[in-house]
Amino acid sequence: MPGESGKNLLAAQCIQREEEDASDRTMTTWHKRDWQQYYELARRPWNRRRPPRPVYPTGINRVLPAQGFSLSELDDAGVDLDQAERLGLPVDAGRIGAYGPNVTVLRDFVRSSRQPL
Repeated sequence: MPGESGKNLLAAQCIQREEEDASDRTMTTWHKRDWQQYYELARRPWNRRRPPRPVYPTGINRVLPAQGFSLSELDDAGVDLDQAERLGLPVDAGRIGAYGPNVTVLRDFVRSSRQPL
């Protein structure tokens, strides 16, 4: 009988270890309230203006989307690289030249982003 009681104690210790492991785990699934908060946040209107998309002329009365604003366009609009990164503006260092409508759109976007909403 003493050997059997030793086995029971070992079994009891294993159960305690499993219970301790279960209490250390973090919850990975969302509760109903988490989903409600997520959808409330997703339904809110966008607080900031989205950054403009640059274009480049390909012919008469035809423009195509560009990868990003050229460095000369940023310079003409008065935007440095750090500010462009903070505003989320795409920059294409390989593009050469400045397209007037891109500069105008950049200036308007920078002005509107400075004003509090």
